[in-house]
Amino acid sequence: MAKNGADTPLMQQHNAIKQRYPDAILLFRVGDFYETFGEDAIRASQVLGITLTKRNNGSASSSELAGFPHHSLDTYLHKLVKAGYRVAICDQLEDPKQAKGIVKRGVTELVTPGVATHDKLLEHNSNNFLAAIHITEEKNGIAFADISTGEFFIAEGNAEYIDNLLQTLQPAEVIFQRSYQKTFRETYGKKFYTYSLESWIFDEDFSRETLLKHFGTHSLKGFGIEEMSFGIIAAGAVLHYLKDTEHPNLGHISSVQRINRDDYVWMDRFTIRNLELISSSSEQGHNLLKTMDHTVSPMGARLLRRWMLMPLLDPAKINERLNLVTDLIKNTQYRTQLITHIRQCGDVERLAAKIPSKKINPRELLQVAKGLQQIDQIKTEAAQQQNEYLLRLSENLNPCKTIREKILNGLVENPPALLSKGSVFASGIHSGLDEIREIASGGRQYLATLQQSEAERTGINSLKIGFNNVFGYYLEVSNGQKSKVPAEWTRKQTLANGERYITAELREYEEKITGADEKIAQIEAELYDQLLTELQDYIAALQVNANVIATLDCLAGFATLALQRNYHRPTIHTGDRLQLKASRHPVIEARLPPGEEYISNDIMLDREQQQIIVLTGPNMSGKSALLRQTAVITLMAHMGSYVSADAAEVPITDKIFTRVGASDNLSGGESTFMVEMNETASIVNNMSARSLILLDEIGRGTSTYDGISIAWSIVEYLHAAEQKPKTLFATHYHELNELENKLPRVKNFYITNKEIGNRIIFLRKLAPGGSTHSFGIHVARMAGMPPALIKRANEILSQLETKHVEENKGGAIEKIAAPQVQLSIFDSHSETFTHIRKLLEDIDINRLTPVEALMKLNEVKEMIK
Repeated sequence: MAKNGADTPLMQQHNAIKQRYPDAILLFRVGDFYETFGEDAIRASQVLGITLTKRNNGSASSSELAGFPHHSLDTYLHKLVKAGYRVAICDQLEDPKQAKGIVKRGVTELVTPGVATHDKLLEHNSNNFLAAIHITEEKNGIAFADISTGEFFIAEGNAEYIDNLLQTLQPAEVIFQRSYQKTFRETYGKKFYTYSLESWIFDEDFSRETLLKHFGTHSLKGFGIEEMSFGIIAAGAVLHYLKDTEHPNLGHISSVQRINRDDYVWMDRFTIRNLELISSSSEQGHNLLKTMDHTVSPMGARLLRRWMLMPLLDPAKINERLNLVTDLIKNTQYRTQLITHIRQCGDVERLAAKIPSKKINPRELLQVAKGLQQIDQIKTEAAQQQNEYLLRLSENLNPCKTIREKILNGLVENPPALLSKGSVFASGIHSGLDEIREIASGGRQYLATLQQSEAERTGINSLKIGFNNVFGYYLEVSNGQKSKVPAEWTRKQTLANGERYITAELREYEEKITGADEKIAQIEAELYDQLLTELQDYIAALQVNANVIATLDCLAGFATLALQRNYHRPTIHTGDRLQLKASRHPVIEARLPPGEEYISNDIMLDREQQQIIVLTGPNMSGKSALLRQTAVITLMAHMGSYVSADAAEVPITDKIFTRVGASDNLSGGESTFMVEMNETASIVNNMSARSLILLDEIGRGTSTYDGISIAWSIVEYLHAAEQKPKTLFATHYHELNELENKLPRVKNFYITNKEIGNRIIFLRKLAPGGSTHSFGIHVARMAGMPPALIKRANEILSQLETKHVEENKGGAIEKIAAPQVQLSIFDSHSETFTHIRKLLEDIDINRLTPVEALMKLNEVKEMIK
C-alpha cells in the first residue's frame, strides 16, 4: 500500500510507460489480466462494454480502472482498433516467479488501423495497407506497406494521381508531415484514418539510409526506384513508423515495387464509384468485384481486387492472361485439379508474414507445409501443360522440400493452436523429449515394474511403493519383513506396522518426474524456435509462391466465370474501334431471376465515323446500364478476363471516365450541379485519344435550358477536340438529337419502346435514331401517381409541345388553362369511391328492375360530380 497518497510502484511503472505512448490506449498486463487506468479505462469501458471501477490507494493514485482476461486480447483489441484507437500492448517481460521486486514490463506492440497482424483485425479478401505521403508543392511521393503480407509499393505524381492510388488501394491508415494536416484534408478528404509525424522523418538522406539498411543493399537501383526521391522519402517514413510502433521484425518486407502510372488503365475515383466496381449504392451491395470473384484463396481474392482497380495496358501481358484463361476453359480436368490444389494451399502470404516475428502457431506452421505439398503438385502438373505463361509462372514455384519435410515429420498430425498446450512434436524427433514423455505418461507402469522387481530381488512379498508430499516416492515394508531390507535402502519414516525407505533409483525417478511437464514445454519451445529460425530463410520463396498461386487463382476464376455466364474472349487491339456484339451488364445479368434473359445490345464506337453516340430514350429504359456495361466490358478485357458479350473488339484504352447520375455532396458544401461540373471538368482536362468517356444526364442539376446548353456545348467540345475521345452520351434532352445533323461523327441512338394504348413497354433494345420525348409521365404513372395528376401533366405537355417558350416570351405556362379542380395532396376521390363500392356491393342484381338500375346509375353519377 502506498503511503501518504503516493503512487504504488506498479502505478509508477504504468505512468512511466504511458508517458511514452500518450496518444494510445495502454493495455497493461497485470497477472492474468490486461488493465487500463484513468482516461484509458474510461474509453475502454465505453468501447468494450466492460465494467469501470475505481482503484483507490490514496488521493494521488485514485484512478479509474477497467480490465479483461489476457486470453480475450484478440476480441477486445479488434474492437478498440476498429473504433479508431491506437493501442499499446504492455506485457510482462519476465516470469513473475523469478522477478525480484516489481515485474519488468514493456510495450511489445503498438497496434493501429494500418499496422495490424492479428487475424481478427484483417479482412481475408482485402489488403490492410499503411500509406505514407510525402507532400510537396512540386510533386508528391507515396508508399504502401501491408505488414500482414509483406507487400511494399512506391509511386510518385501529382495530387490527383496520389488521390487515385488512395482510392484504389484503400489504406487503413495514412501518415504524413504534421505541418500538412490542412492540405491533406482539403486535397484527399476526411474519410481516411490519419496520423501525422514530425517533419524531420520526411528527409531524403534519412529515408535512403533507412531503406538501404532494411534491405541490406548498397543502392536502390535493383528495385528500380533509385531516382524516385519523393517516393523514397514516403517509403522511409513507412519503415520508420513500423519500427516506432514496436514492429522490428520486418524480414518479410523483402523488396519494394514501383507503381508506374503508364502500366495501368487510369480511372478516377468518380469512375470507380460510378461503375460500382468494389462498392454499391444499393443496400444489397452487389458490385462487379463480387460478381467476378470466383477465387478460392484469400491471396487470389486480394489480387483480383487490385487487378480490377489497376487493369493492364500492355496488350502482350493482357493476351498472356487471356491465353491461359482459354486453355483453362478447354482443359476441364486440369482446371479442376488446379483449383483443388489452390483451395488447399491456405493463405501462404499472411502465414509467411508471421514467421519473422515468430507469431505463427503450430497449426498454422503445419498448414505452411501442407500448402507446400500442394505447390509441389501444382508445379509438377503445370510442367505437363503447353501454355508458355503457365510454364513461366510455375518455374518460379519453390516447394521448399527440406523445410517442408522437416515440418511434416516433426509435428504431430493435429497440433494444438497454441504451443503452450504441448504435444506439438511427434515421437522420434528428440530422444530427451521422448524419455520425459515416457516418464510422465508411463509413471504407473514404471512404478509397478519397479515394485515387482524389487520384491523379487529382496524376497519382500508385502513391498509397496507409495507417495507423499514430505518424502516423495518411498518403499513401504511391514515389520515382519524388515530383516530382508537391503543395506543400500535409506530409512525415512517409522510406522506402527512397518518402515518406509527410499532408494537411489526412486530418488532419480522422482527427480525426472517432478517438473516433467515444464521440461517437456521447454524442449518443445526450443525445437519450435529452431524450426522457425530455419524457416526464416524461406520467406522470400514463400512470398513468390503466394504471388504465383494468387495469379493462377484469379485466372482459374476467370475461366470458371466464363463457363458459368457464357462469356466470350475479347480481341484486344491497338486500333481505335470498340465493337461489342450482344453485350450485357455482368452484375445486372447475374442478378436476374432464373429463366429471365438479359436484353443484349450491340455497340460500336471509333474516332472516324461514330466517335460520339447521343443516347436518348425513356427514363428507366436502361440507358445508364448500357453506358456502364460498355465501360465494364472494356475494363474486364484489360484485366485479362472473358467478357459479357458474344464478341468484343476492345482497343487499348488508357483512361475510362464516367459521369453517371447526379449525386449531391451537400456535406462538403457543394450542390448537385457543382459536383457534376467538377467531375466533367476533370474529364475534359485529362482525356486522351485512347480514352473512353461515358456521360449520363449531364446538365440535369440545373434549369432545363441551362442544362441543354451545357450538354450541347460538351458534345461540341468533345467532337472538336484533337484527341477525338470515344464517347457515349446518355441524355433526356431530346433536343440534342439535332447535333447529328450538325456534327459528322455524332450519331443518335435510342432505347426502343412500345406504346400500347396509353401505356409504355420498355424493350431495352438499342436502335439508330432519336427519341422524341422522355416518357417521364409514363414513368410517373408506373410509380403510382394519382390519375388526376397524370391527366393534368399530359394536358400541360401537349400544350408545351405545340408552343415554344421563347415564342411566348416565357408566358407559355401562364397561358395554359388552369385545371378545373385543385389537386390535393390527399386523394379527394377516395371517400367517394368507397361509398360507390359499398352501394354496388349492396345491390342484388338478380332482383334489380331496369328502372331501379337506371336510378342507381344516376345516383353513382351524382356522387362523382
